[in-house]
Amino acid sequence: MTLLAIDRITKAFGDNVAVDAVSLAIEPGGVVGLIGSNGAGKTTLVNLISGLFRPDSGSLTFDGRDITSLSVNERIRAGIARSFQLVNLFDQMSVLDNVALTVFAREGKTGEMLRRAEADVGVREEALAVLRQFGLPGKAETLAAELAQGERKLLDVAVACALRPRLLFLDEPTSGVSTREKAPIMDIVTSIVRSGGITAVIIEHDMDVVFRYSDRIVAMHQGRILADGTPDEIRANEDVTTTLLGGHVHQ
Repeated sequence: MTLLAIDRITKAFGDNVAVDAVSLAIEPGGVVGLIGSNGAGKTTLVNLISGLFRPDSGSLTFDGRDITSLSVNERIRAGIARSFQLVNLFDQMSVLDNVALTVFAREGKTGEMLRRAEADVGVREEALAVLRQFGLPGKAETLAAELAQGERKLLDVAVACALRPRLLFLDEPTSGVSTREKAPIMDIVTSIVRSGGITAVIIEHDMDVVFRYSDRIVAMHQGRILADGTPDEIRANEDVTTTLLGGHVHQ
């Protein structure tokens, strides 16, 4: 069964058609790499799926349900979550409280959220369990602002995973970190995604990361799908290597 079905979705900003009648199906499980040059339409497409933008035309179906008109929060409750290229954390709160607040909000609990999250033993135990998955339990009481960049990236994904998504978008998960940190971060993230049965879509400019960790790669160019296939198929695609990879075939 298809988890996400995108049917001829279009979004324009004035005369610029950022996403041009894109149709795409994403099946449950695995890691999908979404690539394309700046301005290809990747981020706009993800914004349409996550609900930040409304399409000019076309439709979105998630787990058999039309979500085209749903709000961001309704899509989160349906099982769609996202981490951001520019890490979106509460810097003056502890690492644990960042995750605990997300768990608390996911449960629909309202009013004096921080005080209640601190007092809710079940919430804090779940938040600690999430931090253990990401190798961050020792940083639980550290302010998010004091984390190293690689740790901030992991915490951002941990917060998204605390929403218990079925579909998770990871926006540039290795941007701003050193080359030596990229593989350890992606090893942790993809291990958690695969073991948790989460379908992940990685928007990433580092082609070494994309080809190493993706089961499937979707290439966009000028608002349209240029190619869609396995890493081996994308390596062999002349349009992709010429248009996006500058003739360099990634191994």
